[in-house]
Amino acid sequence: MTTAERLRLVGLDAEDLEVISAHMQDAVCKTGDIEYRPRHRQFVLVGNRFVWEGAGGRRQKTFERRRSVLHFDRVNAVRTLGIGRSRPDDVLSLLAVRYDPAAAPPSGDIELIFAGDVSILLDVECIEVQLADQGGAWETRFRPKHPLSD
Repeated sequence: MTTAERLRLVGLDAEDLEVISAHMQDAVCKTGDIEYRPRHRQFVLVGNRFVWEGAGGRRQKTFERRRSVLHFDRVNAVRTLGIGRSRPDDVLSLLAVRYDPAAAPPSGDIELIFAGDVSILLDVECIEVQLADQGGAWETRFRPKHPLSD
């Protein structure tokens, strides 16, 4: 993968976050690849995202995954549900990233929703997120399936 092929997105509002969520749908990561840096007010998730923008129709035989970093700034606090931090090799599958504005936007909560009733809730001052492919890419024959997908 060339540098020009790497996805790099910045999100500063709810619409931007929806685009980033779509690109991160079905990304997989290990719990050990998730880090909250309270001193710097940053939250980082390193994972392997499924390249939906390159996934064609049902007849396509191979697909792609890329090593990517999802990085949030201005994070005040983090809460988790269903994550065993003592098990860093547990694999999580990200389904969506959602924003719930507080009574005084732009602050609010950003929820990372994973399969298996697992979630991470970020209390944020505002939406400030970056998604960046890191260069590692590989072919896969497996396309994630959803109840309503083809």
